Amino acid sequence: MTTYRFEASLYLWESTQAAWVFTDLPFDVADEIEDAQTGPRRGFGAVRVEVAVGATTWRTSIFPSKERRTFILPVKRAVLDAEGLAPGASATFALTTVG
Repeated sequence: MTTYRFEASLYLWESTQAAWVFTDLPFDVADEIEDAQTGPRRGFGAVRVEVAVGATTWRTSIFPSKERRTFILPVKRAVLDAEGLAPGASATFALTTVG
């Protein structure tokens, strides 16, 4: 397992059903994760990860985005609330791929 540390900005993505907050992985981190993947992937090309921001850690998946040309990381409302974050804010993430 490799841990990647990076700073990234949060952004809001809205659909007709809900609003989600995401951040984009830096291209070099996304390339390393893509190159390290072997075997079949989860649905939608997802990769399981554990993420830490501030004092909060959670497990989720990152998803490839053709539009943004990188993996996107969803950030839960509970994480935003716990860390005082909102769309437009920048945060430091520690992301570890999970088998």
